Amino acid sequence: MILHFLLLGAVILVLAGMLPGLRVEGYGTALMVAVLYVLINLTLGAVLMFVALPFMILTVGLFKLVINTFLLWITDQLIENFEIEDIGTTFIAAILITLSDTVLTWMF
Repeated sequence: MILHFLLLGAVILVLAGMLPGLRVEGYGTALMVAVLYVLINLTLGAVLMFVALPFMILTVGLFKLVINTFLLWITDQLIENFEIEDIGTTFIAAILITLSDTVLTWMF
């Protein structure tokens, strides 16, 4: 689990270098983003997915991307040295972080 967070933090740091509009001040901040995003996803994300279950079924799970974008926006609001400029960048970052988190979950 610790390795999962360490690698997800590295993914977030790399994404900050690749995506214009995504700013992370150092690996420590990226690690905090990884931990907080996963915790928010496990708690609030689970509740939102339950409430949005009809939309999840109608969109064959694609509505989860909207939920993850919202959860990443919340993470952005809570961490001072993590900044996402616009909703498009938030959406792309949420997709890439979710994919990375899924792969890391499969691996570890």
